[in-house]
Amino acid sequence: MMPGAQARDQPNWSYEDLALFVGAVLPALALAELLLRAVRALAPGAFSGEAATTLAFQSLFYALLLGALYLLISWRYGSPFWSSLRWTFDYSGAWLCLGAGPVLAIATAALGVVLRTPATSPIQDLVIDRRSLVIVMAFATLLGPAFEELVFRGFLLPLLARSLGLWPGIVLTAIPFALVHGPQNHWAWQQVFLVGLAGVVFGYVRSKTGSTAAATTIHVGYNMTFFLGFVLQRWV
Repeated sequence: MMPGAQARDQPNWSYEDLALFVGAVLPALALAELLLRAVRALAPGAFSGEAATTLAFQSLFYALLLGALYLLISWRYGSPFWSSLRWTFDYSGAWLCLGAGPVLAIATAALGVVLRTPATSPIQDLVIDRRSLVIVMAFATLLGPAFEELVFRGFLLPLLARSLGLWPGIVLTAIPFALVHGPQNHWAWQQVFLVGLAGVVFGYVRSKTGSTAAATTIHVGYNMTFFLGFVLQRWV
């Protein structure tokens, strides 16, 4: 980590706040389900199709968790939300971050071949037509990476790095990041391992640049590359 980034990257939240955030997961899931049912009851034609319904639920869930994170950081401590999570585009090497995502995706795909990774895709069951393709693309390549980086590299990593050290923090942050992707990859250990490796890279970039947005940029390019590969394989 660069000295300047390390000096600025001292979170004022604690493990108690982490426990509160984790405790908000189940209520957020239940509330997201209730909100989705309410919207569909008021507008029966809304979210027709599995992709729209699934991603609407996940978007509501993410929004509620971001709300919980906002309360912890801005309401409890009176700290500015975005700058506390290091959501800044003021970092060096922006062009490298743009190109690093596709390179990382290709490298992990090559390693996946070596590991004989099962041919599973978390989006293959959702994409059935062009409408669902657009919906899944927007979520998988923009909303999902932004949320995950804010939570894992913006909120969790600084806390772990402060108490355990930088590299233990990076690795320990990558483990739950990989595990939350387990169900959508049918718990194939190769897929979980590769996602964890990508998480280590995202964490390193976050620490090197001092910017969660930099890690998100690489994450977006990483997901976009796999998504384009899926589209080419399925339709071309």
